[in-house]
Amino acid sequence: MKLLRLTPILGLTGVSRSTHYAQIQSGLMTAGVPLSVHSVAWPEHEILAINAARVAGKSDDEIRLLVIKLMADRKALGAEVMA
Repeated sequence: MKLLRLTPILGLTGVSRSTHYAQIQSGLMTAGVPLSVHSVAWPEHEILAINAARVAGKSDDEIRLLVIKLMADRKALGAEVMA
């Protein structure tokens, strides 16, 4: 699984830093994965899935549901690793 830092994500999504974080707050983007106290990254497949939903013309509500699913999948993956 490839983790991306903020700068490459901004290039992939075409939005500004402030818009990226506003999307997280509004449920339109997954939260970052903590790498250290001052560092986060995002799984590449999550960013690509959200971009694909946007290209497909999904509504904000549909993207929010996708984000919820991606976050649940992330949590389930973590539980599998810990088992």
